[in-house]
Amino acid sequence: MLYVSTRGGGKPQRFSDILLEGLAADGGLYVPERFPKADLARWRHLSYPALASAILSEFMDDVPALPALVERTYTGRIFGGDEVTPLKTLEPGLHLLALSNGPSAAFKDIAMQLLGNLFEGKRL
Repeated sequence: MLYVSTRGGGKPQRFSDILLEGLAADGGLYVPERFPKADLARWRHLSYPALASAILSEFMDDVPALPALVERTYTGRIFGGDEVTPLKTLEPGLHLLALSNGPSAAFKDIAMQLLGNLFEGKRL
């Protein structure tokens, strides 16, 4: 998977090359050059870690340790249960996706726990 700047400058970059960059050299944001086709039928019954690994591997195909990083990130120990983001039924037809089960009790833990492990893998 290659990433390009939203401003059109520079050459396409791999995920591992832009992870620590932030903005592209021309001030644009990096976005995928193409978007892979979602395989909803295959993903429907996966656990959260397996689903995260399947989706993220489409976008981070140059991170060989990604499956191990995802398994280490999305655990019951860190998120208080194996579901990671449990869907709770409040009443028939009304559901709540629990995104605040991480260490800081905020939705950002879903992304930031993985990002921390990715940074650790880059040996900052």
